[in-house]
Amino acid sequence: MSRDLPTQYNPKEVEEKVYRMWEKSGFFAPEAHQPRADNPNSKKTYAIALPPPNITGSLHLGHALNATIQDILIRKKRMEGYKTLWLPGTDHAGIATQNVVEKELKKGGLTRYDLGREKFLEKVWQWKEKYGDIILGQFKKLGCSLDWSRARFTMDKEYQKAVKTAFLHYYKKGWIYRAERVVNWCPRCATSLSDLELEYQEIKGTLYYINYPLANGGGVITVATTRPETMLGDTAVAVNPNDARYKKFIGKEVVLPLKNRKIPVVADKAVDPKFGTGAVKVTPAHDLLDAEIAQRHKLPAIKVIGINGRMTKEAEPICIGLTAGECRKKVVEELRTKNFLEREEQYTHNVSVCYRCSANIEPLPSLQWFLKMDKLSKTAIGAVKSGKVKFHPKRWEKVYLDWLKNVRDWTISRQIWWGHRIPLKGTEDVLDTWFSSALWPFATLGWPKKTKDLKTFYPTQVLSTARDIINLWVSRMIFSGLEFTKKAPFQDVIIHATILTKEGKRMSKSLGTGIDPMDLISRYGADATRFGLVWQAMGGQDIHWSEEHVMAGKKFANKLWNITRFVLLKTNGEITVPSKVSPQSTESKKIVLKLKKVSVSVSTLIDRYEFGPALHELYDFVWHDFADKYIEYSKNKDNPETKQVLCYVLITTLKLLHPLMPLVTEGLWGNLPIKGKKLLIIESWPR
Repeated sequence: MSRDLPTQYNPKEVEEKVYRMWEKSGFFAPEAHQPRADNPNSKKTYAIALPPPNITGSLHLGHALNATIQDILIRKKRMEGYKTLWLPGTDHAGIATQNVVEKELKKGGLTRYDLGREKFLEKVWQWKEKYGDIILGQFKKLGCSLDWSRARFTMDKEYQKAVKTAFLHYYKKGWIYRAERVVNWCPRCATSLSDLELEYQEIKGTLYYINYPLANGGGVITVATTRPETMLGDTAVAVNPNDARYKKFIGKEVVLPLKNRKIPVVADKAVDPKFGTGAVKVTPAHDLLDAEIAQRHKLPAIKVIGINGRMTKEAEPICIGLTAGECRKKVVEELRTKNFLEREEQYTHNVSVCYRCSANIEPLPSLQWFLKMDKLSKTAIGAVKSGKVKFHPKRWEKVYLDWLKNVRDWTISRQIWWGHRIPLKGTEDVLDTWFSSALWPFATLGWPKKTKDLKTFYPTQVLSTARDIINLWVSRMIFSGLEFTKKAPFQDVIIHATILTKEGKRMSKSLGTGIDPMDLISRYGADATRFGLVWQAMGGQDIHWSEEHVMAGKKFANKLWNITRFVLLKTNGEITVPSKVSPQSTESKKIVLKLKKVSVSVSTLIDRYEFGPALHELYDFVWHDFADKYIEYSKNKDNPETKQVLCYVLITTLKLLHPLMPLVTEGLWGNLPIKGKKLLIIESWPR
């Protein structure tokens, strides 16, 4: 190759060519790279399953950071001689994908019901074929060395068989059952959601203080509520048993305003004496906590809001057929007119909304399928407490364990059309998307069949993911892996930093504060983007995003380019590959010793999942020790030792940097005139 490199590094001229070369080489697949038999790692495997992005998604900074972390680990292990597999794929994302396709239909004045289930699903598959793999192409732009030949999709035929097998396994054990329970209902998506699929929005609302007259006269009990429309379904008033203010009222009855129905006053420890007046209305059909209180006190449930979000006949005569919002206004007006409304206060609180369409959630009774969680949660807890699965940073174990200790049975049915149909006769529902993705680490390798891949690469070694799906996904994969394979699906869980705006707020496309990684790659290059992400990933703390670090990454890539140009010119293109060097001069000894220390340190840091510190150390060595000191020293030297040391340090540095900045390092490696060299992606990691 030519040693006449341009004076400036142009990522657009290098990155795409390098990636095509990697794909052509086949080295992303574990079978393609056969390390020397004397390599102690040649018979070891190292596997990571890429968290499957939704087919509706496009690359965001969180994806980019997470993928970069996994690529660093895979590339290092590949260079160390391991048989590595980084397995890609996508998730069908039931609710999100159905919403996208329904929006497309709406443009033509149609709904899914106009098409019917079969025709609608045909439309979804067409959409998936056209748009569903866009994000995988974006991972390629980032330089990710995934084995594309093994790409999986959670609605593939074989994956569907795995989901059916898992469901029937639980069903035959008696762990899956059907019951009417109060669930989180999205009126817009017309489906149930689990607690973990809710998001919360802070709103400025009103706290209404309503007088409930005692049935035998002698005063009132005042309750506080933000949802007066649900009082039409009240079946009790509850107070805390230790609240001295209300002890004399426990066991008595009050008259429900507007409905003129007698309801009891019950004592329950779930009531917070500090909220409002300390007395609360109990509406078992429309509040999860109230449903639990009702169960303990054998209270009836009256459903006043239907699955369409409108008031039922139980809300007559004043609100039947109205939306919940319309009913609220009507109820408040009636309460005020009839002197039941004592006062109103401005009140800031959180309301739950659907994580996919942002519609307000209505808790209401619904016939659903549930998975018993008592034994599964204990299994998942034991995996972490025993050390089979370790969290990095360790503090995230608490989030995991706290949820599992208090987990409810999992609502696994969804009333949508796109997804895995529940494999029981007469059932129209599909399974929660997370039920199928819980099988990801082993179903992607061929389970329930005893495939070669499953035997070779399961369990995987590492899962890297975001903190917001520790309970949605990580915990469920762990108990699923142990239930179906008797092995934890991975040993280590890396919870990477969340990327926030510079001001420390959540990024939002709708607010214009989101950053598109593809835009960064276009302007600065993939390696610079990776540099900027990893540089800011220090100590597990959230990242306050700063683009200046991406710019610094571009400058650093250019610095590497010019260092290589200098070494090529200084050695007249005669690059030697010494396995070790034994320099005599003081400066040469210093740089070689420093490089050895850096090699050990960087290797250790990556193995400890401390990627930011590893990059900082390499940056300081390359820029200050190598460029500023040794290269400056070598400019006036023309002896074999100096040239040999220049070659040794350059070659070792490119190897150390390759997992972090793979494209520019491979591009430079390709321009080194070394006889019989392999691609850098499979060169040996510095020992």
